[in-house]
Amino acid sequence: MPDAIFAHPRLVSVYDAFDGDRTDLLAYLGIADELGANRVLDIGCGTGCLAVLLADSGRTVVGVDPAAASIEVAKSKDPAARITWVHGDVTALPALDVDLAVMTGNVAQVFLSDDSWTQTLRGIREALRPDGHLVFETRRPARRAWTDWAADTDPVILDVPGTGPVEQRREVTDVSLPCVSFRFTYRFLSDGMVVTSDSTIRFRGRDEVESTLIAHGFRVLDVREAPDRPGREFVFIAERTT
Repeated sequence: MPDAIFAHPRLVSVYDAFDGDRTDLLAYLGIADELGANRVLDIGCGTGCLAVLLADSGRTVVGVDPAAASIEVAKSKDPAARITWVHGDVTALPALDVDLAVMTGNVAQVFLSDDSWTQTLRGIREALRPDGHLVFETRRPARRAWTDWAADTDPVILDVPGTGPVEQRREVTDVSLPCVSFRFTYRFLSDGMVVTSDSTIRFRGRDEVESTLIAHGFRVLDVREAPDRPGREFVFIAERTT
């Protein structure tokens, strides 16, 4: 089941405001250009920020996400229905024959078990054309991002258009490596409503990610920095083997 931050209608309505400027997504447009990708699958597309950018660049785009509320927000950004929006996960997709599959926003870390990660890689491979590419980011475990999260306890308050002022707090609730759990608490100051969202993500090292890619039909072509977050994340570029 998707975390409340992606699935609760009230939280999804303010998600983009708290997510902030998504100029980080421009790097993925550049990679799509570099790879000559015209048909793109956006896995864990959320509220559709990247999918819309890809469609704006003239590409054919499929966005898939298990959170129905997020898909509805994404559809609202695509009034011309240029993008195929799918409520579900990549394991249930037909063979799409796409050139490129992407996972941004550290979507790759939500797959906690080895089995769920394996099933996801298999689903992606089936969706790609032969020699198609998979590109995704994941946080470097050695950077220990959770220590920064635990130290940053100050609330963030934003005045969200159509909603009013909203307070967000984050707390780390458990560190049992390779998994880390945290909670977001939102207080809607206009009416006092409080909604919480609990999440757990898994940190996989570079060697582990590379070995699982190779084991499930991919060739690792490159591992890069996220240009706006140097030293914090790996960006994997892999090719489906025939």
